[in-house]
Amino acid sequence: VKHTEKAKRLVSVCTGVFALANAGKLDGRNVTTHWSAYERLEHECPTAKVRRGPIFINDGDLWTSAGVTSGIDLALAIVEADLGHAAALEVARHMVVFLKRPGDQNQFSSSLTLQSKGSQFSDLHAWISANLSGDLSVSSLADFMNMSERTFARKYSETNSSTPSKMVEQIRLEGARHMLVTSRAPLKAIASQCGLGSEATLIRSFVKNYAVTPGEYRARFRSNAASGENSAESDLAP
Repeated sequence: VKHTEKAKRLVSVCTGVFALANAGKLDGRNVTTHWSAYERLEHECPTAKVRRGPIFINDGDLWTSAGVTSGIDLALAIVEADLGHAAALEVARHMVVFLKRPGDQNQFSSSLTLQSKGSQFSDLHAWISANLSGDLSVSSLADFMNMSERTFARKYSETNSSTPSKMVEQIRLEGARHMLVTSRAPLKAIASQCGLGSEATLIRSFVKNYAVTPGEYRARFRSNAASGENSAESDLAP
């Protein structure tokens, strides 16, 4: 509480809003939190104006977000407020490679696994990333690791909590995500360069994994204005 008096802004992510409530910082303020905590927040802090739906809200010097992953959107909005749209866009483009959303699905960042230097499969991951349009069948991956297909599939699943084919799909999709926001290449070309086959396959895989189309995802990062309040429906795949 002592430090909040000197803060330029107060920010909470998910149920972290209860810390601000306990500090008496929500009286009369528009706030949000994770959907599962709406009623609890209304009960414990009846003077707060709890908004149901937005993934984050800015009320003066107070910023609150819904789920944990919505904190990414909130953080980007703060970067934009302080440093401008170009800076926020640059940060967002960088995050496309290293973060995966949406918040209502399991977080699974294959890029973080790629960066794990101590992983038995780190070299394989780097090779996959550099050869997205090549033959990335289980047989090809097993050959790269100098293992039988059966041994490779078993060891890979034990180490990464994912099958080789699912990891390949995720890395290819991350490549597509990166191209969507850093180039104007048509979907057909992106699908081909990332080894996803056809435009239809790219769209189908994108919607299945991120709950938005490639076109909608690309449009998000080309938006010229960031709103201080976004609806849950626009909570696209951090």
